[in-house]
Amino acid sequence: MPRAWRTLTLLQHVLVVALTLVGLIRSATAGADVRLLTLTCAAFLGWYAVGVFRRWTSPWWLLALTGIWIVLVILSPENVWIAFSLWLLAGHFLPLTGAIAYSSIVLAVVIGAPWLAHGMPSLPEVLGPSIGAVFAIAVSRGQIQLVRDAVERQRLLDSVIAAQAETEELHAELAAAQREAGALAERTRLSRDIHDTLAQEFSSIVLLARAGRAQDEAALRATVEQIETTAHAGLTESRRVVGALAPTDLEDAGLPAALRRLTTALTEQTGIAATVLVDGPLPPLPTGVEVALLRIAQGALANVRQHAQASRATLSLNGTDDMVQLQVSDDGVGFDPEQRVRVSPAQGGYGLAASRARVQERGGTLTIDSAPGAGTTVTAAVPLRPEVRWT
Repeated sequence: MPRAWRTLTLLQHVLVVALTLVGLIRSATAGADVRLLTLTCAAFLGWYAVGVFRRWTSPWWLLALTGIWIVLVILSPENVWIAFSLWLLAGHFLPLTGAIAYSSIVLAVVIGAPWLAHGMPSLPEVLGPSIGAVFAIAVSRGQIQLVRDAVERQRLLDSVIAAQAETEELHAELAAAQREAGALAERTRLSRDIHDTLAQEFSSIVLLARAGRAQDEAALRATVEQIETTAHAGLTESRRVVGALAPTDLEDAGLPAALRRLTTALTEQTGIAATVLVDGPLPPLPTGVEVALLRIAQGALANVRQHAQASRATLSLNGTDDMVQLQVSDDGVGFDPEQRVRVSPAQGGYGLAASRARVQERGGTLTIDSAPGAGTTVTAAVPLRPEVRWT
């Protein structure tokens, strides 16, 4: 219960007792039967107290209290003072129309009792109680509205607190989801980079080691040097992958030079004739785009090395102000792209899915054109501006 309501209620109780005592004293002074008045006043206050402690709000309780008051007025007209408390109670316990009707009846008693006892009342004796009745009804209705407003404010406050708690819970869940998404993104990045760099370096080392078994000493020495170079490159890339740094091949020169180093290494290690074709000057490429295309080229050439059985491979690079396109083609045995996407990562099917994911993250597209016996062409188109997306 609001503090203001408790204060007003306490004042109302004090007012009932005070007005009853005033009526008793004035009645005794006027020569009324003090003993009977005292008993009736005690009955009035007792019935009032019962209603207060039991929290009665029934109109019947108020009517019974009014009946006791009428007895007091009959014993002595001085007890009309108590009517102010009755008007306050009527404003609390009765609807507005009922409170007005009840107050009018009580007002008639307040004006009529002195009239019967002392004759025609003066104008102040009529206006005073009338103003008191209106004031009492206004105070009681205002008190009710005050309580309603306080309850509504408390309800709104509870709603705000509940919404705030829910928001904090959602923020915590969002933060946890963002941490989980960040961890997943980091694992995905590591797995892609490891596949496109370390896994290919290890694969090259394995192929070179197998080839070295059938070579003479001079050729074997060259193969060992290639293995050492490849292992050193893999070690360097592993450090950069862990540190999420740009690939070493992109540090000294741009993407075309990095692609040429890839094709040169492929030719030296496998004998496959690999070339890079750059169509005209390229627009400035963001580092993220260069990294994505380099990784796609590494993955595509790894497939050429391990699966294509090709004699030639070509990397074509071209771009406009809005996009850049990389195409990797070979004259190998080809494959069925629909069947290939169903191959598990453990069987070597991770590379194409990772390449497609890289391109889609940049808002681009990856297409695969291949058929058994017809070679393979992988085309990656990546926009250079975030608002440009290729479908």
